[in-house]
Amino acid sequence: MMIRTGRIGLLACLAFLAAMPGIAQPNIPPLEETGFRPIFDGKSLKGWDCDPDFWRVENGVIAGETTAIHQPKQNIFCVWRDGKPADFELKMQYRMSGADTGNSGIQYRSVELPDVARWVMQGYQFDIDARQTYTGQIYEERARGFLALRGQFNYAGGGKKPANVGSVGDGAELKGFIKTDDWNDAHIIARGNVLIQLINGHVMSQFIDDDKAGRKMEGLIGIQLHRTAAPMKIESRNIRIKDL
Repeated sequence: MMIRTGRIGLLACLAFLAAMPGIAQPNIPPLEETGFRPIFDGKSLKGWDCDPDFWRVENGVIAGETTAIHQPKQNIFCVWRDGKPADFELKMQYRMSGADTGNSGIQYRSVELPDVARWVMQGYQFDIDARQTYTGQIYEERARGFLALRGQFNYAGGGKKPANVGSVGDGAELKGFIKTDDWNDAHIIARGNVLIQLINGHVMSQFIDDDKAGRKMEGLIGIQLHRTAAPMKIESRNIRIKDL
């Protein structure tokens, strides 16, 4: 179901009522994971397409790595070729190591830009960086840029820039749930024009995209290897998707 502008007030009201003191909160258990299928076999790049000079499979992970003297000319991606999901949930684990300038992301509902270069993508991105400055935010690669920073619930429509609707938490506190130099669980929910991103079970950002000219309702998935000045490595494993 598409969430329209008129429902934002209702959503905010429900969130306010749920947070009011004195209202008993039910003890609801975590959702059981069902309906997901793996899209990485842990042994090969079957179904994936990326530059072998920078990407490989090792120890059950997809690894993208740069060195100080071996960098891509621009940001490149390891692209999943077996579908262009529209409404879905994507779960995976990632780990970043190397210099604190490391930068990566999980691309979704994206298109390729062959006129720029091979393995270059445009679209929504689950942002990741080594300093945890932007990790968890919703970014749009080679398009509108920042859509919802960590902690923000934002909205865009009618060709206008994203505007803040509310909060999903304090950005600094949410940063505390992100592990540095260790494995993190990333979770993306894309349903209609609603995007929700979580790390380690905590909602990091949410965005409602009513900008019909700018939004994308389906597209490719990819893992980013960002051009940086220093060596870095991004590893991904246990990648699975659920069609909604």
